[in-house]
Amino acid sequence: MILAAAQTKPKRGEISANLLNHYQLIELAAQNGANVIAFPELSITGYERENAEAFIFTEDDYRIDHLKELAVRNNIVIIAGAPIKIDSKLFIGEFIIAPDDSVSIYTKQFLHEGEDEFFDSTFDYNPMLTIDNQNISFAICADIDNPLHPENAAKNDTDIYIASIFFSPNGIPNAYRDLQNYAEKHKMNVLMSNFSGESWGSPSAGQSAFWNSKGDLVAQMNDSDSGLLLVEKQNDNWTSKIIVA
Repeated sequence: MILAAAQTKPKRGEISANLLNHYQLIELAAQNGANVIAFPELSITGYERENAEAFIFTEDDYRIDHLKELAVRNNIVIIAGAPIKIDSKLFIGEFIIAPDDSVSIYTKQFLHEGEDEFFDSTFDYNPMLTIDNQNISFAICADIDNPLHPENAAKNDTDIYIASIFFSPNGIPNAYRDLQNYAEKHKMNVLMSNFSGESWGSPSAGQSAFWNSKGDLVAQMNDSDSGLLLVEKQNDNWTSKIIVA
């Protein structure tokens, strides 16, 4: 199994440009044999609160059609984030697009302070995937601040915990501490994808990373590059490769 974390620099409000960047990184991940590629929180739009209403995606939004085509053609699971409206409620969500042309939606369960003015939260959209006998669970940003979230994932026999985040340079040390702890405590492999460029007018910290189920930091990107962090499972070990793009 090969996992890819995409570290991107979103262009604020430029959905078409951000999607084009997604396409390029998905193709690159597929060329390197990836089974799964995870993008950061709200990756398609960039992180937004006040302006999120202007960038709403629907459950069956036509703008993810090409992502679906890429998933099928390349036999890869794509995890891409957007503000998603479901039954008149707006969520910080992500599309989990599978190679069989199916789409699941995960919604952020634990909102950051201030997000509840613009977004709803729910536990109702919490899919799991199984690939090569590995159970995969998902998290978005502030979900990882609440120990209950990874604990619930562990109760569902999660092998791989994928966190799509937007963390600043000030916040990333806490994210590293918590994700390492969750990996070790719950014996889960943890993949984290973060922006490396500015979003919502604020800097992001990059440093997308992967911890194995012992809590060892296997690999991390730096704070400025965009590209891919690839990790491959070989028996009980993981090897890594970073591609700057």
